[in-house]
Amino acid sequence: MKGGAKTLVEPHRHLGVFVARGKEDALCTRNLVPGESVYGEKRISVEVEKPDENAPSGVLKEKIEYRVWNPFRSKIAAAILGGIGEIYMKPGSKVLYLGAASGTTVSHVADLVGPDGAVYAVEFSHRSGRDLVNMAKKRPNVIPIIEDARHPTKYRMLLPMVDVIFSDVAQPDQARIVAYNAQFFLKTGGAFMISIKASCIDSTIEPALVFAKEVKKLQDEKFKPREQITLEPFERDHAVVVGNFRVSKKASTQ
Repeated sequence: MKGGAKTLVEPHRHLGVFVARGKEDALCTRNLVPGESVYGEKRISVEVEKPDENAPSGVLKEKIEYRVWNPFRSKIAAAILGGIGEIYMKPGSKVLYLGAASGTTVSHVADLVGPDGAVYAVEFSHRSGRDLVNMAKKRPNVIPIIEDARHPTKYRMLLPMVDVIFSDVAQPDQARIVAYNAQFFLKTGGAFMISIKASCIDSTIEPALVFAKEVKKLQDEKFKPREQITLEPFERDHAVVVGNFRVSKKASTQ
């Protein structure tokens, strides 16, 4: 998919995220590995001009490649298109990603945080882990960790403190899992972003009640949820909750 004159790529309000304007607008990230797709996603190549004293015309033409971020394949992309106010990830961020699967969304987060950032991607399944490891071979800012997110002590030596924890662990005790990892790795005042699948928590009650109960669990674990958004029409009965960890009373009133 070529950009050229027909496609204009603009920065999104979330740093590191872009919007390709064309026949149909598309969310995208700047490809950290030009020429490579991760899961068959479309790539958009746009030619830009930069001032260069050494170029004969005084202008250097450079091609920049972007990868279309499919909201039906990524909870973070769905949340962004749903209008979430803050994702807390930005260029240079260190992100702990729990429930990395084969690395579809991880690859876009790696694009977003860029070469100065890092994504520590935890995945329990060895089958999905193989795809994750293969993707990480070409993205040096992705550190794959094939372990159970319930046991952060097993990988505590591999991680520094991080700015953000994102979790997509489809388990009934996901709030506890995130809290346990936060105790080890999340900076005080750091951010969390958690994807909640209602049917994985309790399929016998309304999704809205499930989400409310999970928010209460997070509050009990010293998290301060700041925003909740449902992922319709991209995911049924899913919500994303974002906020901060161990926020002082003074900071929370500002």
